Amino acid sequence: MRPSRREPDELRPVSLERGVVKYAEGSCLVKFGDTHVLVAASLEERLPPWLKGQGRGWITAEYGMLPRATSERTRREASSGKQQGRTIEIQRLIGRSLRSVADLQALGERQITVDCDVIQADGGTRTAAITGAWVALSDCLTWMKAREMLRAPVLRDHIAAISCGICNGTPVLDLDYAEDSEADTDANFVMTGAGNIVEIQGTAEKTPFTEAQFLALLALARKGIDRLVSLQKMAVM
Repeated sequence: MRPSRREPDELRPVSLERGVVKYAEGSCLVKFGDTHVLVAASLEERLPPWLKGQGRGWITAEYGMLPRATSERTRREASSGKQQGRTIEIQRLIGRSLRSVADLQALGERQITVDCDVIQADGGTRTAAITGAWVALSDCLTWMKAREMLRAPVLRDHIAAISCGICNGTPVLDLDYAEDSEADTDANFVMTGAGNIVEIQGTAEKTPFTEAQFLALLALARKGIDRLVSLQKMAVM
C-alpha cells in the first residue's frame, strides 16, 4: 500500500486554475496533491541579443521555491547572490519543454517568460510546473490572438510531465515526497499530447533497474500524461 493509499497507476488530485494573476497575460495555479505551483506567463516585446533579426521569438522559464514551500524554511536564492544548480536545471527543462511544442517563427520577434513559483512542495514540483506552464502559455497566446498580434497558431501540441518510480519493487505513478525520498528508482517524463517523448530523467537511487521496469514506468507515464492533457484541454476550453 502506498503512503497515500493510492493505486500504483493513480495520480494525486490534480487541478488547473486559470487567470489567477491579475496583470499577467496568462496564468495558472496548478496543484498535484499538496504540491502547488503558481505560474505566470509574461509577454515582452524584446529578445535576447543573440536572437535579434532572425524573425523568430523565444519562450523561456524561471523557477523558484518560496522559503516556506517545504517543512523547514529555505533561504531565498536571491539573498545568497546566485541560483542553485537544481533551480537552473529545472527552469531550463521547463523552457525546453515549452519550446518543443511551439512554432517560434509564428510568435514573431517577441519573448514570453514563464515564471514558476512553488508555493508548497510535496514532490513533483518540476512536473507540476511544466503541466501548469502549458496552460499559462496557452492563455498568453490567446490574449495575443485576441489583439491580432499573431498570424498563425504558435502551439502545435500539448506538453505535460509526470513522475514515476519504483517503490518497494512496484512501479508507481506520480510520487509524493514520502515516496520520492525512499524510492529505489525515480524518473520524470515530459511528453506531448500526441505521446511523443520530449525528455526523460531517470535515476536508480538504490538498486539499478531493468529494461522491463523502465518500460513499466514508461507505460505508467503515458497513462498519467494522457490524463493531464485531458485536464489541460478542459481547463482551456
